[in-house]
Amino acid sequence: QVQLVESGGGLVQAGGSLRLSCAASGITFSTNFMAWYRQAPGKQRELVASLTSSGSTNYRDSVKGRFTISRDNAKNTVYLQMNSLKPEDTAVYYCFAFSTHPYWGQGTQVTVSS
Repeated sequence: QVQLVESGGGLVQAGGSLRLSCAASGITFSTNFMAWYRQAPGKQRELVASLTSSGSTNYRDSVKGRFTISRDNAKNTVYLQMNSLKPEDTAVYYCFAFSTHPYWGQGTQVTVSS
């Protein structure tokens, strides 16, 4: 059974940093497509950053230069380093993995105060 468990969310002032973690069981991150999504109140879930098995990354324009997605294969964990946070980054952040099926974590709240 695949489980994705996020951690690292919280409350931070604008300009601050957070690092989200997504620990997996039942799936190997290094051989699969990984991503972080977010959903703000009243808005649709949107793709924030992605990481392919070959190491290619992609970011939505609004986070380019501020967020970095990475993985630690030994820990089977994916990270999202978020710097220079803005109030508009406030959302629930979800870890996503795709192997033969899509899998989602439970989400972690990130709140950025102005």
